[in-house]
Amino acid sequence: MPETAFDVAILSDFRYPGGTSASIAAEVQAQAEAALSTVLVHVPSPHQPRALPFSPRISELLRDGVATLARDGEPVSCKLLLVRQPRIFTEDLAVPPEIRAERTVMVINQAPGDVGNPSRYYDFAAVRDRVHRYFGDDVEWAPISSQVRDLVRRVAPDAVLAPADWHEIIDVAHWWRDRDGFVGDVPVIGRHGRGDPVKWPLDPEEIRQAYPERDDVRVRVLGGGEIAVQRLGQKPDNWDVVRFGAEAPEEFLRTIDFFVYFHDPDLVEAFGRTILEAMASGVPVIIGEHFRPTFAEAALYGTPADVQRLVAELYADPARYREVVSRAREFAERRYGHQSHLARLAEFGLRSKLTPPKADQKPVGGSKRRVLMVSDNGAGMGHLSRLMAIARRLPAGMETVIATQSYAASVAHQEGFLTEYIPSRKVLDAAQPRWTAVLRARLAHLIELHEPSIVAVDCLPHPGIVEAVRDHPEIVWVWVRRAMWQRGVGADWITEGKVFDHVLEPGEFASPADAGPTVADRANVHQVGPITFLDERELLDREAARTELDLDGRPAALLQLGAGNINDIASPIARICAHLSGHGFQLVLAESTIATRPMPKVPGAKVIKIYPVSRYLRAFDLTVSAAGYNSFHEQIGFAVPTVFLPNTSTRLDDQLGRARFAAATGVALTVEDPSSAELEQALDQAVRPEVRAGLANRCRELGSAGGGAAAAAWLSGLPENTWRMA
Repeated sequence: MPETAFDVAILSDFRYPGGTSASIAAEVQAQAEAALSTVLVHVPSPHQPRALPFSPRISELLRDGVATLARDGEPVSCKLLLVRQPRIFTEDLAVPPEIRAERTVMVINQAPGDVGNPSRYYDFAAVRDRVHRYFGDDVEWAPISSQVRDLVRRVAPDAVLAPADWHEIIDVAHWWRDRDGFVGDVPVIGRHGRGDPVKWPLDPEEIRQAYPERDDVRVRVLGGGEIAVQRLGQKPDNWDVVRFGAEAPEEFLRTIDFFVYFHDPDLVEAFGRTILEAMASGVPVIIGEHFRPTFAEAALYGTPADVQRLVAELYADPARYREVVSRAREFAERRYGHQSHLARLAEFGLRSKLTPPKADQKPVGGSKRRVLMVSDNGAGMGHLSRLMAIARRLPAGMETVIATQSYAASVAHQEGFLTEYIPSRKVLDAAQPRWTAVLRARLAHLIELHEPSIVAVDCLPHPGIVEAVRDHPEIVWVWVRRAMWQRGVGADWITEGKVFDHVLEPGEFASPADAGPTVADRANVHQVGPITFLDERELLDREAARTELDLDGRPAALLQLGAGNINDIASPIARICAHLSGHGFQLVLAESTIATRPMPKVPGAKVIKIYPVSRYLRAFDLTVSAAGYNSFHEQIGFAVPTVFLPNTSTRLDDQLGRARFAAATGVALTVEDPSSAELEQALDQAVRPEVRAGLANRCRELGSAGGGAAAAAWLSGLPENTWRMA
């Protein structure tokens, strides 16, 4: 029988009655809305009763033709395979499914255990071995939340996990219900979910505090209420306990004013989907502080003892109640809406197959939506390259204008972008007040001239930018904020950046070593994978690259030490070149395309001044490089053996931390003090072919990219309030 080709295959046990099936259904619906095809591959889990039917949510998808169910023994071909529920693999599969996938992601939607026993539910190492045996060693492991990530790290410190969580998604428009006011003449507290003892507090007193037995409060419970009643010894008179499945969650949530959820203290809740459903439905949520990493400021936090006070305060203040509801709905749409799922699918090369927006929905300035991208870098290319990496992947219905303080404005123009130059403060030799006024006025002029609907800023939020944001609330402002700041530096910038509507964070390979202030400010940040200007398929092959660079048959080394002070790097360059020449390497020095002073002359070394250098990386057997964001992720993402010489003079970028992490994970060698013999020692290792092969293989195992496409998909799919109707 011929294989059926699909965009996405989802493998799971579709009999789960709770969050697993709800999550799968949400992703399938989002994929269908983007005209992406989905096939469901059912694999029974050994801990599920054999007679259990499919979840109604899954049955509806199949009945409506939104997804296809793979037949037993039928081979399936897909671009992306998503595997959900690790407990399926606690035993060997009787008949492993025959699936051919370009990429495979194991979504860790359940923690291996809980606080008391981290391996209570499954042995992570055993599950991992089986998954790799069935689907290959290239499976990518993506926790569903930071809570699951932390517990996996606890039981398997060596686990290689995706940089971003594979979070839940929700269709807010489907769940949302307009409300005229409160449900009745007293507050109605409620919760819904499948019946499971760990979903309730162990202490009966905490149950009474969270769901009080009082005449001036009503309590409604959909699913699992009998567990609480058993712990209390009787059902309180003001409680309405409804059997799980007797009411649709969407309808149940219309009958309560407050969603309150507390559980067994040992439980590690994988995500909290019912919480997200309540937010999307317009019901304020009261939950424990441990959920803050997932729901940020969209919920009210406390203990069971705080519930009655929080309920009373909000019930007495309808205006504040509506404010909480509005904030939660906006958060749910922005952070966990369907577009967030389509953005991450774009990282795997899966993009919507639908046509652009309707003709009667026009952006400011005409028939195409326009993005103004603003970059820093008077003396560098990093910020500008990241913005161009996103811009070149935007859909055809969006136009880009680049406005940069970089001397490389001509490079952006050569890449085909309409480009505007903003003189930097250094160029103008201006005091801060004058510079603020100049930057504010320049941005106002560019906004009036080009009429963008979105402005994306990849630089620090200088006062002139902050004032421009406040001057133009009709525009959506996005801060493209690289992570990996130095410890203890930049907290004030993060505070200033609160003025932006959104924060987009390019992925960071070294994120586990990130000790900077951005780590604590990720609650409302949209994260993508590492952003590189080119995709790997755009690189020249080795022969073509070497021909264009006029290289002979000897091994070749590329030196690119950034656009810093030439005097600081002249001595290391001379020593590197002398050492590598002695080992038979031909040498190429990459001079910054915006360098105002030439590279030092090195006998026998070729100097190139091209953009992007990454297009030629396959020509080289070795690179010696600074550890700035762009070159770091290009060399690791494209598996180029590298010796990193981190620039420790940068005031914000933690190149040293980035390079140390690369060395610790085995993807590169690092020299922290190039003035010492450490430099020659590292080069002695790097010239050995077996060492370079090991570094390249490790890069292929751990490296990732694709963030540019994901960022472009997310940016182009920002909510409709970024448009003005014609």
